[in-house]
Amino acid sequence: MNRSAKNQISKYPYIFIAPAVILLIIFSIIPILIAFGISFTDMDLKGLANWSTVDFVGLKNFKELFQDEVFLKSVYNTLFYVVIGVPLVIISSLSVALILNQGTNWLYRTFRGVYYLPSITNIVAIAVIWGFLYNTDYGLLNYILTELGLGKVPWLQHPTVAKISLIILAVWKGIGLNMIIFLAALQGIPKTYYEAAEMDGANRFQILFNVTLPLLRYATFFVTVTTLIAWMQFFEEPFVMTEGGPLNGTMSIALFIYQEGFQYSEFGYAAAGSFVLFAFIIAVTLIQFKLRKSDTEY
Repeated sequence: MNRSAKNQISKYPYIFIAPAVILLIIFSIIPILIAFGISFTDMDLKGLANWSTVDFVGLKNFKELFQDEVFLKSVYNTLFYVVIGVPLVIISSLSVALILNQGTNWLYRTFRGVYYLPSITNIVAIAVIWGFLYNTDYGLLNYILTELGLGKVPWLQHPTVAKISLIILAVWKGIGLNMIIFLAALQGIPKTYYEAAEMDGANRFQILFNVTLPLLRYATFFVTVTTLIAWMQFFEEPFVMTEGGPLNGTMSIALFIYQEGFQYSEFGYAAAGSFVLFAFIIAVTLIQFKLRKSDTEY
């Protein structure tokens, strides 16, 4: 093969990935760089229309952020969501996938659709339904508790209970997508591993912990990384259900950034908050990849 033919072939990979790279640069890299620059300014709605009114303020926005009680509260709430919500989503979706992987008849296929449906349902519709369920006076959950002789629960009125209520909602909504990933990984495990384990006399629990879970490590790692990033940006549930209340008890970092930027028009301040969140996500993701390198290869 001559040199010109080799050069032509070597260009093909770049041609195929070029559209994705261009879109990534236009819609991700450039906005990140612009937001980073804005985070060092006092830009507001007036400055958006007239750039001459925008002043460079250095690290002032970042210093104020870590003295802002609402922002610190949002950091605490986000950690609360992540620490409780992420393990719940992963364990729940894995459990559902393991159960639904036991068969392929119409009943199993139906339940796959049932569990996946919430992940593609509009969050506003979900908020309406769960709003009725969580209603203190007329909600179904409190009706059942009352019938059982238990007291009513202030699902969305108490700060800590409201956080747990949003976690329950988000876990219910998040099971479907992760379940599909785990199901695909489970169906990719060769049957010969299970046959060999059964011939060795392994019971169901030994097969689960010594064959299935180790062979799901790549899927588990992917689900863990993506779920953690999603929960670090927890926004929709507190936005439509509580708007961050009561007493900022459900305020997440993402919701704080939205309110500062689009409700109070403090674009510089909101951009600084977004970069703090960006730093948190990068740090957590790097830690996960660092831990992943020490994983045992099979």
